[in-house]
Amino acid sequence: MEEERGAGIYGENMRILEAERLSKRFGGLTAASNVDLWVEEGEILGLIGPNGAGKTTLFNLLSGALRPDSGAIRFKGLDITGLRPHQITRRGIARTFQSVKIFSRMSVIDHVRLGYFFGKSESRGGEEVDREAGQILEFVGLAPMRNGRGRDLILANQKRLEMARALATRPALLLLDEIMAGLNPTEVAHAMDLVTRIRDQGITIIMIEHVMKAIMSICDRIVVLHHGQKLAEGTPQEIASSEKVIKVYLGERAHA
Repeated sequence: MEEERGAGIYGENMRILEAERLSKRFGGLTAASNVDLWVEEGEILGLIGPNGAGKTTLFNLLSGALRPDSGAIRFKGLDITGLRPHQITRRGIARTFQSVKIFSRMSVIDHVRLGYFFGKSESRGGEEVDREAGQILEFVGLAPMRNGRGRDLILANQKRLEMARALATRPALLLLDEIMAGLNPTEVAHAMDLVTRIRDQGITIIMIEHVMKAIMSICDRIVVLHHGQKLAEGTPQEIASSEKVIKVYLGERAHA
């Protein structure tokens, strides 16, 4: 697998996030075991592995939904281990969820407004929030639906709405949990384009995904988890040709 690029947080290539030896146990089940993870500023990092490999547990640790039993997490060089979700969000990490979290009675634009008020705490007036919320909805392709209810959107648009709400917190790092699950090929292509455009806005991305076309096409680097441990790490080409990854997860050679 490829050599680690850069020299850490203070090296030539800035690592915006570093997690060291993260572990989490639930009774007798070890969901994460001494996982090391890092992502460079401006990178799209893919996180793959079989169901139950520990991918969402890792996201829950990084976002503060779970506290690690051991290990450390640093974001922009500062220790954020054990901080609560709202504290981590206000430092610049946002996430989406594997199962979309839509408020049934709330309008599309109100979902985005909520992201602003949950995110970084600087005071902004209602007109400014509305203007920026409208810009985000335009960016993700939901502007025509701004006054409709979130629950009435099709699945692909509900996933876009989750991304819009996360973007409203003004993140430096965005964690995307299976945003392409359940989508048809056209919707997957549109989602891939949106992820790339988000990165082009200067936002670093870690994405959990089972759609191999997406992972292999848009990720700069991929980490493979298995039974809560890191099985492999490398470029899409290296992962696609790794015999142990093929045996455990891919089943056949993927095409980068």
